[in-house]
Amino acid sequence: MSEDTRSTPASVPVPPARRRLGRNYWRLLSASTAANLGDGLMTVAVVWLASSLTREASLIALVALATRLPWLLFALPAGVITDRIDRRLLVAWADAARFAVVAAFGAALLLHQDGLPTPAELAAGAPPPGNAGWLLAALCGVALLLGSAEVLRDNAAQTLLPSVVDKRDLEKANSRMWGAETATNNFIGPPLGGLLVAAALALPFFLNAGLLAVSALLVFTLAGSFAPAAGARTGRISWRAEIAEGMRWLWRHRLLRTLALLLAAMNALGAMAMVVLVLFVQDVLNLYQGWQFGLVTTGFAVGAVAGSAIADRVAARLTPGTAMLTSIAGTGAALCVLSTISSAVLFWATGVVSGFLMILWNVVSVSLRQRLIPDRLLGRGNSVYRFFGWGTLSLGAALGGVLVTAGEPWLGREGALRMPFLLAGLAHLALLAYALPRINSARVAAAEARAVEG
Repeated sequence: MSEDTRSTPASVPVPPARRRLGRNYWRLLSASTAANLGDGLMTVAVVWLASSLTREASLIALVALATRLPWLLFALPAGVITDRIDRRLLVAWADAARFAVVAAFGAALLLHQDGLPTPAELAAGAPPPGNAGWLLAALCGVALLLGSAEVLRDNAAQTLLPSVVDKRDLEKANSRMWGAETATNNFIGPPLGGLLVAAALALPFFLNAGLLAVSALLVFTLAGSFAPAAGARTGRISWRAEIAEGMRWLWRHRLLRTLALLLAAMNALGAMAMVVLVLFVQDVLNLYQGWQFGLVTTGFAVGAVAGSAIADRVAARLTPGTAMLTSIAGTGAALCVLSTISSAVLFWATGVVSGFLMILWNVVSVSLRQRLIPDRLLGRGNSVYRFFGWGTLSLGAALGGVLVTAGEPWLGREGALRMPFLLAGLAHLALLAYALPRINSARVAAAEARAVEG
């Protein structure tokens, strides 16, 4: 709860539009904005560097796999840690660790970036550089370390938010948070990253390091203590028992179990398609400049930013259940359309629709989770949810690379790059058969009523 809400007498309810989110919230939002701008730079810098070293879809997918694998390996232990330690410190130290890793890799890359071919030169038949193997290995190692710190950071940050704002304002707070994160991560960061890699491959890594340092400093300045609530476990960690407690709680919660399984499927399908996006843009849309890749992918961000401004109102008008079902169906249709597109303009426009639907799902589902899970279990509940929902990103990324590599001899380069989008879209639509009887506004209202009753 923010300082502003605490100072309001309980007998005088304040309308949501007039309640302030508080100074701590704006510091947390600013930190998240800085960190996500750096992440946006990395979305171009990492894959562009990889595509300057190899044209093999399976090797580029390996870099993405290294980034996402920590969600499968470390999400559950991260929840146990989050339920024991001051969540502000976890977020801040995770950003500080990411700063050190990115700065060190940027310095190493600065010494070896001269002489690397461009993706266009590689596509035209130029040989890969002699240091391609160790640079790819180093890139995978950096991706694994950054992904591991991100697991702890993101789980702690989502667990921290309900302690920063009034729970009645979670949709509003999450909308602003997702809007700022998406604008920087997907709208500002990628085109800026594209411009920076054109100047020097190491430049976006150094800028990201500076942004992570700013984020860590801002989080360190949050006022108050954000340790888990009274009743949380203390003393020696019993990893198996504490993970099992969070797992049992979420698995027995019918609504959250359904949402976790749906998110697991949707994220795997999304990763399967998006892991080869850099090659799709280069070889299908014929865009071989870093700034072009950054620009064409901003459609997803435009839709997400627009969605973040109105997602809470759209969810209220449609009701949460209908909003989530709309997101599943619409995303499936958008992926099917993307599989047929050869125009950069149409790709961008379809990305706008997809980005809007993505943010609608996130705002509704994250706010529900923050309200339904009790504080003493919030870290583990979030981590179990994300273990299912995000752990499958690594599986989807690996599958996407394999599909393109295996399909290219039969379908050609372009057909193989289109295939993951089509399969992901059709599978999204098939998920509606599972979601329709399990997600509706009555189930959501009943779950929220039980959470209030305790």
